Amino acid sequence: MIGIYDAAAELGYRPTYFLQMVRQYGGLKAARRLLSESNPQSGLTRLWELGRLDLSVEALVLQDPWVELFSDIERQSARDRLETYGYPGS
Repeated sequence: MIGIYDAAAELGYRPTYFLQMVRQYGGLKAARRLLSESNPQSGLTRLWELGRLDLSVEALVLQDPWVELFSDIERQSARDRLETYGYPGS
């Protein structure tokens, strides 16, 4: 999860709220909190604008080995959000 922040920062985008959540709750709980919210965070839109949805929590939770850590509902939430933004493979 810190890698997501670092990669985004290299693009000039510093998702500070995301970093705070990861530090406060740890990566897994932060991801779960983000996925449980009814609306995606503005960071997802910003990553879409940058053409880097691959750096989103939503994309990360659908990849091995992380996919097994999340419930069907959490994975579906991630897929739905990525589909809304036209992310390939969502």
